[in-house]
Amino acid sequence: MLDLNTTRATREQFLALVADIRPELHRYCARMTGSTTDGEDVVQDTLARAFFALSELDEMPPLRAWLFRIAHNRAIDFNRRYDRRFGESFEETDFGDEPDDSLARSEAVSAAISRFIELAPAQRSCVILKDVLGHSLDEIASILGLTVPAVKAALHRGRARLRELRSIEVPVGTASPEITRYAELFNARDWDAVRAMLADDVRLDLVSRTQRTGRREVGNYFTNYDKLVDWRFVPSWLDGREVIAVFFGPSDKPDYFIELAWRDGAVVHIRDYRYVPYIADVR
Repeated sequence: MLDLNTTRATREQFLALVADIRPELHRYCARMTGSTTDGEDVVQDTLARAFFALSELDEMPPLRAWLFRIAHNRAIDFNRRYDRRFGESFEETDFGDEPDDSLARSEAVSAAISRFIELAPAQRSCVILKDVLGHSLDEIASILGLTVPAVKAALHRGRARLRELRSIEVPVGTASPEITRYAELFNARDWDAVRAMLADDVRLDLVSRTQRTGRREVGNYFTNYDKLVDWRFVPSWLDGREVIAVFFGPSDKPDYFIELAWRDGAVVHIRDYRYVPYIADVR
């Protein structure tokens, strides 16, 4: 059992304990919210709540199932808060064993993250847990508080609905002039010009590491990139949102993403996912 004094060392001990589970939590939460970046918000919320909840427990619960239950509830609350689809009704119809588990898994893994939000919550949860993360029907029932027949029913309907949605293309737009210029200046290491694009009250969220506020404090963070070599910024799209993909070396696969928010042509919020690289690989 952890000594739950709220210290930096204790927090780091907890994060080390859940490090292997965290990418799976993100794969789940990203699909539950329909967004890679929103999914990471839910993961952060999940871990914060789990950390503080441990101080009230007499013993450590089975960690993986416990974290997934928290993550599921936080994702449902997130979607409800932002008026996303959460109403659902279904019967506990037993459709029997699904005959094409391997095919269903392939379809679920390759489906666009944003498509999952179109599934009703229980269907979404069951498809993700079974076909993306490989949980058994009994494990899913335990995590979601459902019966096994209800899990089978939701899984059957969710798979059918996801199969319909996979045929619909996700539109991708062209890069905006603002984000194109930001990436070009960053690649040129023109830090003075990059800082000039920042609003006075700009906020930086170096996800899972630190937060800063104000042009002076945020501007100092660019010097960390100046120390690195062989990277490049490329305007890109992620789940229908404009982002910057960060590449190291010759790889054609991004290592992570950066999300920017703008106001009157100035950057007001930077979310840098450098320290949660699993965000670039949610398959």
